[in-house]
Amino acid sequence: MKIEFKHQQAAHCETGVTSSLLKFAGIDKMTEPLAFGIGAGLFYVHIPFIKINNGPAIAFRTLPGWVFSRTCRSLDIPLVRKKFNSKEAAESFLMQSLEKGQPVGCQVGVYYLSYFPKEYRFHFNAHNIVVFGKEEDNYLISDPIMENATTLTSYELGRVRFAKGALAPRGQVYYPREEVHITDEQMKKAIRSGINRNVRNMLHIPGRIAGVNGIKYTGQKIKTWRDKLGLPKAGLYLAQLVRMQEEIGTGGGGFRYIYGAFLQEAHAWLPNDQLLEISSQFTRAGDAWRTAAIQAAGIYKGRIGSQADFNVMGDYLLEISELEREAFKALSKIKWSS
Repeated sequence: MKIEFKHQQAAHCETGVTSSLLKFAGIDKMTEPLAFGIGAGLFYVHIPFIKINNGPAIAFRTLPGWVFSRTCRSLDIPLVRKKFNSKEAAESFLMQSLEKGQPVGCQVGVYYLSYFPKEYRFHFNAHNIVVFGKEEDNYLISDPIMENATTLTSYELGRVRFAKGALAPRGQVYYPREEVHITDEQMKKAIRSGINRNVRNMLHIPGRIAGVNGIKYTGQKIKTWRDKLGLPKAGLYLAQLVRMQEEIGTGGGGFRYIYGAFLQEAHAWLPNDQLLEISSQFTRAGDAWRTAAIQAAGIYKGRIGSQADFNVMGDYLLEISELEREAFKALSKIKWSS
């Protein structure tokens, strides 16, 4: 049993799954950057009282599943989303969906994905894949960050769908409920709505741990880590930051590049040259995140490690915070003509 589903490699798992499922549902105009922007996927949060893999809980994206849900709701696309209490119920529902010819998005854990290189496997439960068929005991898998489609056995798929720990997926599946026709006006409205939501999320969430304030908060904290934690543990914290930034579905730098691409594509729907100017600001933010990652890598690999090096790292994030603050402020001031 194999559904005629086209595997597409993407920069990020959830946006790749979202764009692929929506294209399957008949929305040919959907792209990965548009899904990311309409779904207001760009985010930042640093939760100091939660630890993941013995490091700070830092995220560069919205909660798992929100990009798909927001994109569908912004375009008035009915969706199906379910979680399960048992592997048996989860597999039964999956098989029923496949037998109806419906490819299914699944949230899974990374650690036991057999087709992942070992160095990329660790306990992270917010990865997304598409299941589009089954041949004997092998499920057909479209993982957007892989070059080609692959497979998982029934046991392997059940294991990653019910991975334990933070953000446990509980067999979660999701997909558009039916094929739909989306008008150009719906697309324009959804793009504006996505931009406005991202502006709110990055500029106006109260407190100091989320949005551009959260980036500033992390930058300030980094300057204290060496004295407060000691060099070895401070290095591990920076390694965690880089892992979340660069290895989990594009992370900090890559998300900024995707958002810049979204604003360029948005310009085709809403011709305002300010979108192109602001797009270049997000590209610069992506470059700055990559530069910060190089500095952090130098510290946790032991090439550098003085307090001055931690200060430089912290200053990079303070600069990024202001760069993104100005970019989102500029977005907030755009006057839409249509």
